[in-house]
Amino acid sequence: MSKRQAFLERLRQMGDAELVQELENIYRELFNLRQQKAIGKGVVERSHRIRELRKNVARIKTLLRERELLRIGA
Repeated sequence: MSKRQAFLERLRQMGDAELVQELENIYRELFNLRQQKAIGKGVVERSHRIRELRKNVARIKTLLRERELLRIGA
């Protein structure tokens, strides 16, 4: 199982509140990385992490939206 698939499986097992908390954690890490990038401090070796985090945000938001649509019956 790839890293991405394992991450998605872990997300699917979480509740909505946990997903929102995970989203907040990712946003916090993303903010810190962008801040480090702006001041040029140590991001060169972790620049791929920004892209990875942005994709994880999209995955979580997609999962939350799917659940929302299932609840309203769309």
